[in-house]
Amino acid sequence: MDTVEILGYRAKVARTFPQRAKGLIGTRSLAKDEGMLILKCNAIHTFFMRFPIDATFLDRQDRVVKVVRHIRPWRLFVWGGWRAVKVLETASCPAS
Repeated sequence: MDTVEILGYRAKVARTFPQRAKGLIGTRSLAKDEGMLILKCNAIHTFFMRFPIDATFLDRQDRVVKVVRHIRPWRLFVWGGWRAVKVLETASCPAS
């Protein structure tokens, strides 16, 4: 799995179906500057996750179309909208 710099995060890129299906499942934690970029994706779930995440949904030009903060583990469905084609998952930031 390759790594890219996007929105100030060092993110592993999930390109293949098995990589996208696994996502962050099994990951114990992420550093504050780490994430996972899931391509060909406009909706996520957090089944089997161990920590809350923030999801930043992006369009084809990497413009942010929706941000969903503090998604708890075992959430069934989070949708980024029709324009979203990828999502950056990061460790949830504390509320400010």
